[in-house]
Amino acid sequence: MEQQAVDVRAGRDFTVTLASGEALDAARLVLAYGITDVLPEIPGLAERWGKSVLHCPYCHGYDFADGKLGVLAISPMSAHQALLIAEWRPTTLVLNGGDMSDEATCAGLARRGVEIEPACVAAVSGEGGMLSSLRLDDGRTAAIDAQFLAPRSRMNIPLAERLGCALDEGPFGPVIHTDAAKLSTVAGVYAAEDIARAPHSVSWAGADGVRAGVSVHQSFVLASLDS
Repeated sequence: MEQQAVDVRAGRDFTVTLASGEALDAARLVLAYGITDVLPEIPGLAERWGKSVLHCPYCHGYDFADGKLGVLAISPMSAHQALLIAEWRPTTLVLNGGDMSDEATCAGLARRGVEIEPACVAAVSGEGGMLSSLRLDDGRTAAIDAQFLAPRSRMNIPLAERLGCALDEGPFGPVIHTDAAKLSTVAGVYAAEDIARAPHSVSWAGADGVRAGVSVHQSFVLASLDS
């Protein structure tokens, strides 16, 4: 069944309401509905997200190891990201009109060879999904092959909040608080993937899904021993 869940209600069990109006009952829930990245409104950026505008140097750094790399400063994490990405190639931190980092961070960036570009980005361009240049608001263009940024994220649907699950404030946005078994603070509700951890990674998300599934099965087995 592939339908969107639009509401959930907790009672003796859980009742999940689908977009069709159908209601499903469940003794356990695994929340795994993902996140949406909230990108800066820069023309051309969203079209290249995941192709040449990227979030993770460990996922994509090698792919662009021979290119011109940049980091778009949109959060306190951006300078940290630039320090890491400079491991692959000389990197430019584009402040996009924002403030310079503190003195200690600036010194670290200098030691790593990171250049600082203070101008705002007016648009990005390149063939297809690839990136070739940034157009700055002062009229200049800067050649670039990959732009990294660490955007804020939001959960795709608010089911965790409706169930009363506790949330933690992660580095990129809220995440559902879980224990090592991926159990949330609400009994019977588990959470996995990017809504329940940060940083975000396909590998970690998949592993968390396995952990949640195993935990759900074990919870049924152990409950049967008490009945």
